Amino acid sequence: MAARTPAAEPATPPAATEGPVLVVGAGLLGASIGLGLRHLGVEVWLQDASPTAEAVAEDIGAGRSCRAAAGDRAPEPALVVVAVPPDVAAETVARALEEHPAAVVLDVASVKQAVLEGVRTRGADLTRYVGTHPMAGRERSGPVAARGELFTSMPWVVCDSGSSSPAALAAARHLAVDLGATVTFMDAREHDATVALISHLPQVMSSLLASRLQETPLHHLSLAGQGLRDTTRIAASDPGLWVQILSANAGPVVAALHGVREDLDRLIATLEAPRAPGARLDIAQLMAEGNAGRARIPGKHGGAPRAFETVTVLVGDVPGQLARLLAEIGEIGVNLEDLRLEHSPGQPVGLAEVSVLPHRRKELIEALQERGWKVVQ
Repeated sequence: MAARTPAAEPATPPAATEGPVLVVGAGLLGASIGLGLRHLGVEVWLQDASPTAEAVAEDIGAGRSCRAAAGDRAPEPALVVVAVPPDVAAETVARALEEHPAAVVLDVASVKQAVLEGVRTRGADLTRYVGTHPMAGRERSGPVAARGELFTSMPWVVCDSGSSSPAALAAARHLAVDLGATVTFMDAREHDATVALISHLPQVMSSLLASRLQETPLHHLSLAGQGLRDTTRIAASDPGLWVQILSANAGPVVAALHGVREDLDRLIATLEAPRAPGARLDIAQLMAEGNAGRARIPGKHGGAPRAFETVTVLVGDVPGQLARLLAEIGEIGVNLEDLRLEHSPGQPVGLAEVSVLPHRRKELIEALQERGWKVVQ
């Protein structure tokens, strides 16, 4: 019998991004951009104020270190990606525009108006500059946390400087699309107001909540469920970076915080007299307003949110159990819309909360029970 010829792996589509690309700043975002572009065959050079960060980024395959090029001079880039902290982004962009007069220069800072104003006041060529913001990240920082897939299916905002050339805007879009992101166009002010509400305010609220736990006895914290873990997860973020972000976007964040303060004052006043006429209605209304806001967050495929129902399965805390559960859900033929894990403190089990379309819930429960899984109802 003739040997079967292995199927050829699908070819990686050519990148629209033209190299060489110089990435200035070899932290999480910069190194992740380098990894993604190198996977597509794009020539990438790395530059960082820290020799260690630059060397680590090179070691993980994010590009070639400008320092380690020995006698070789890095080629003139077609694109410069500035991935440095917000407080030095404008200065770094302006310098890159001056040093590389033929290159398009992008930045990936999480605030846009302050960087744009800083570049403009330095008299730089705004036709070759585009501000961008990939809405992706991790609690960990530095090149060791970098992932080439970091931007896959994530939003990437592109902000026209007001003078950006069509070629510069195309370069920004090509970079985002090549790295698997979904492009959204906004002006800088709209971007900053938007991220103040959907990104910066959640960080502040998470940090404020977590700060209340500093003096809490550990035996009290041992009672904490997944709700506390979920709402304080991003409180582990780098304080130094957030000092820069919040300082640069203070105005929009303050406006959002005023709204939160109004709601807090309203709730405090209600709870100070919880049996007063209308108090219970006000509490219910406040919770319902939260329900309504939460329901507007798009689902995993974007667009209008969809209603799902959950199936909670008891999973033993042993290697391979979760993988087996997911594999069997796939064999049953039910699409997994979302997954949450909740650990039982002090117990060798966890709860896997699986979200599915409502009309598939009963079918999934019955099929899992037939396979020996314990479904919590």
